[in-house]
Amino acid sequence: MSKKAIGLLAALSANVIWGFMSIPLRQIKNYDANQILYYRIAVSFFICLFYILLFRRKSLLNDINAFSGLKRGDLKQTAILILLSGVFITLNWFSFIYVINNVNIKSAAFAYMVCPLITALGGYFLLKENLSVTKFVAIGIAIISIILLSTGSLKDTLCSVLIAFFYSFFLIIQRKVQGINKLNMLFVQLVIAMLIIAPIFFLFPEAFPKEPIFWLNIILISTVFTILPLLLSLYALESLPSSTVGILIYINPIVVFNVAFFYFKETVRPYQIMAYSILVLAVILFNYKILLKGFGKIKSNNNNNIPVQ
Repeated sequence: MSKKAIGLLAALSANVIWGFMSIPLRQIKNYDANQILYYRIAVSFFICLFYILLFRRKSLLNDINAFSGLKRGDLKQTAILILLSGVFITLNWFSFIYVINNVNIKSAAFAYMVCPLITALGGYFLLKENLSVTKFVAIGIAIISIILLSTGSLKDTLCSVLIAFFYSFFLIIQRKVQGINKLNMLFVQLVIAMLIIAPIFFLFPEAFPKEPIFWLNIILISTVFTILPLLLSLYALESLPSSTVGILIYINPIVVFNVAFFYFKETVRPYQIMAYSILVLAVILFNYKILLKGFGKIKSNNNNNIPVQ
């Protein structure tokens, strides 16, 4: 199997894995979201630290030297962006855990369908990225979907938009911060997340969890649903264009929806099916050029017996 084929499999696997994260979260739903978040961050931090010290010390030193060598203005700007990225990803993790365990899984899944569209609007207004008329139409269709969902439950819709907002602005900031290894960036963000959550943990202390099922699921979430998919995505980006990896993110909510409907037996109402269908249409319309380009590459590669990109 070629490196590109393995990269495609890695990207696919990462998004499928993330789609099943609601299962271990529901296993520990009786625990407070703050508590779950704190131990997830702490365990992920130590796993990431252990991995970097063993295998990526040179990369970490290179990033530290590059960061310290920046001009004062650039150094300050980069530091602020990294801090904000840590804040937004922490808020995203907290809101996602809270919604999974206290609202419903469909709202959490819907957030990651809305996320690319919010990211696009943020990129347009904040980063001055160009948006075609077709993409603006797609965003308009997505807004109709959100309004349709809000007629059923305003709380569910606000939860979805809030999760998507935090993750979208995290992505926008990531676009601005260039030249830093993604794993090292994750490590710094975990440090920031620990600094954010630690005061809450000590101000509102809770009994130290002793149940094996809690620690089993926390370790599972930290390794299988945090570190592993990240590493798979990083590997995929080494051999595949970012557009190909980006398209595969939509596999995540599809898996989450199926887990909600078939595993957790959450009820589905007609307006929800209509809203989700409209959003899928918006996503396809927003990305149709990338999809056409991707299919063209697949056809061309198959004709020439070249592994699919």
